[in-house]
Amino acid sequence: MKVLLINGSPKSNGNTYLALSEVARTLEENGVEAEIVSIGTQAVQGCIACGKCRELGRCVFQDLLYNRIREKLLEADGLIIGSPVYYAGPNGSLCALLDRLFYTCSNRLALKPGASVAVCRRGGASATFDRLNKYFTINNMPIVSSQYWNSVHGAVPGEAVRDEEGMQTMRTLARNMVWMLRNLKSGTAPIPKQEEWHPTNFIR
Repeated sequence: MKVLLINGSPKSNGNTYLALSEVARTLEENGVEAEIVSIGTQAVQGCIACGKCRELGRCVFQDLLYNRIREKLLEADGLIIGSPVYYAGPNGSLCALLDRLFYTCSNRLALKPGASVAVCRRGGASATFDRLNKYFTINNMPIVSSQYWNSVHGAVPGEAVRDEEGMQTMRTLARNMVWMLRNLKSGTAPIPKQEEWHPTNFIR
């Protein structure tokens, strides 16, 4: 089994990447392959509602990023999307990509578990989390939850690892993803082991 993780930050090694890396590490510790793909810093074409995808079965724009992720969706059994918070919402470039992918690749996504991760300095994570989850819920995808909403806090690059509860939430998300994938495949997977909850605040 394999999970594709999309890093929706232009920073390939920033806090969003660190949050997704904690998920990926835990997935692999539990026997599930994980691959992180970053959207990078290039401009991303948005949907222009031309309708050509109905004829072509793919987006009319053949940019490398779209094609790369579209192909990876074929072999992925689950999908996790991470984004930094910009003005209480996901990165606009990420949304431009997701609009096209989810509209043209619904047959490659249906019934595959999905989850979103929001990374912020202080606020806006819940709105970002909600926005990203709407992609899954309109494509027949079961959403994988965690012990808390999937958010991690960090301002400067590298600070996310200091958010102990956020990192724990990422590990719990990964274990729940493994549990759901195995149950979808066999229906007999045991409930994932739960870590003792360590709640933290952000006033230091």
